[in-house]
Amino acid sequence: MPRVRPAPAPLPAATLLQLMWLASPALPVGGFSYSEGLEAAVEAGHVTNEAQAADWLDDQLTLALGRADLAVVARSAQAWQRGNVARVTELNDWMRLTRESSELRQQTEQMGRSLQDWLRQRAPTDPRVAALGALRPAPCWPVAFGLAVTVIGAPLREALLAHGFGWAENMAQAAIKSVPLGQSAGQRILARLSQRLPVVVDQALALPESAWQAFTPGLAILSARHEAQYSRLFRS
Repeated sequence: MPRVRPAPAPLPAATLLQLMWLASPALPVGGFSYSEGLEAAVEAGHVTNEAQAADWLDDQLTLALGRADLAVVARSAQAWQRGNVARVTELNDWMRLTRESSELRQQTEQMGRSLQDWLRQRAPTDPRVAALGALRPAPCWPVAFGLAVTVIGAPLREALLAHGFGWAENMAQAAIKSVPLGQSAGQRILARLSQRLPVVVDQALALPESAWQAFTPGLAILSARHEAQYSRLFRS
């Protein structure tokens, strides 16, 4: 008979609550102020309704977040656990240098700095928080998130699910505001992204570093155009 694996132990309540906190749009890192090119896609006529917004964000989750950001969160968390600051620096440099527009680079740096400030208040004596702040020119968001989930002791898969859900919730809200859509449409989009997220997380965990990539030329062009867009709600 095949062996039945025991069910994983439930997360301690304190860890679960802190993961929910990290995934919340209320976390003071400014994620709600970015659309990551979606607003430019609306302006260009690529996204005009609920179905197109859902397809756009599903593709972005799979092709961009899953093959870059989530993989970096996972590897940086492992590096922080080992205290390997040199490896963290490599990951931070890769993340920053693969942002394909100035807006996307500024976003990851601003959110990384903001999370470092939050961590400094939560874990002021942890030397890794100081090491995060010493990354130049700034800590990137996935690397900072990798330290945050390490500090609270979250398991890796659950940490990536929280990171991905925080992104999905922010982007669903960006679609509501920019397309625009109703709240029910936004909830349907979030449900679709949530259904896809576990598969994307598992793929990111298994993805070798040689297969990482942040090549999304269409998104990069729209992001660059957004910098000069006449009317904007979002910072990217």
